[in-house]
Amino acid sequence: MLTPILAYLLSVLLLCRIAFSQYSSDQCSWRGSGLTHEGHTRDVEQVYLRCSQGSLEWLYPTGAVIVNLRPNTLSPAASRLSVCIKPSADSHGTNIYLDRAGKLRLLLPEPDQALGKVTCFGVQEGALFIEAIPHRDISRRITSFQYELVSERTGAGMDLRSLSAPCQPCTDAEVLLAACTSDFVGRGSIRGVEQEVEKSSVTVAISRLYKQKTQVFAPGGVRARRWTGKVRIPRQCGVKSGPGEGEFLFTGSIRFGEAWMGCAPRYKDFLRVYRDAEHGGTNPCHVDTD
Repeated sequence: MLTPILAYLLSVLLLCRIAFSQYSSDQCSWRGSGLTHEGHTRDVEQVYLRCSQGSLEWLYPTGAVIVNLRPNTLSPAASRLSVCIKPSADSHGTNIYLDRAGKLRLLLPEPDQALGKVTCFGVQEGALFIEAIPHRDISRRITSFQYELVSERTGAGMDLRSLSAPCQPCTDAEVLLAACTSDFVGRGSIRGVEQEVEKSSVTVAISRLYKQKTQVFAPGGVRARRWTGKVRIPRQCGVKSGPGEGEFLFTGSIRFGEAWMGCAPRYKDFLRVYRDAEHGGTNPCHVDTD
């Protein structure tokens, strides 16, 4: 038979094990359970995430969770970042708000989460306030999404509701910066365009690949030294050029596993801008244009 002290210690260890098994967190992702709020359905939990990308999964949601998404840096550029979130197809059980100084703005109601649409907002607009919708049976309810911190231009390009000019052409300075800082940069031409519900998928053939963060473009053969791949753009922007209409400098970012177009000037226009900057000593990086 267990002594009272040993029984007490075992019960404490068991409670600690249950508590830690109900949630886990690091600086990038959080996984929690509403079972920790059982009997306290109005509890509000604070979560702090400080990575450029990660995820959240809340099982059996009850009460509310406030998610503070902040870059792990204090540079002035950090204040100009956007947060993009992409709910999973089976995410439900909560409404997601933006909380700024106690004022809530509905960002993603429960029915919209199942659409899996990427939604973005400025990092300075507030924290995420995720409120559980009261249900008698919470056993089948899970709220989950991925998030990424992105630059203003990229974040705007993915959430058409939050920008004033989604299809505005890049300035010369933006073109030069895109050639230096984008996730992928390549010289090539358009092969075809497919229209989808909220985006267009552009098939491009790359004759010279400067860089790619992940394999957006797959090689088409050793001898040919060409690459092909698909790049997305917002459907509202349309594609102003089609197959056989010359070469472009394609730049862009990888978001949630998809390649999204950034600046895409005609290659001859990029050459003019780049050479002018090179002669003036204002080009932000070197690009091998030979």
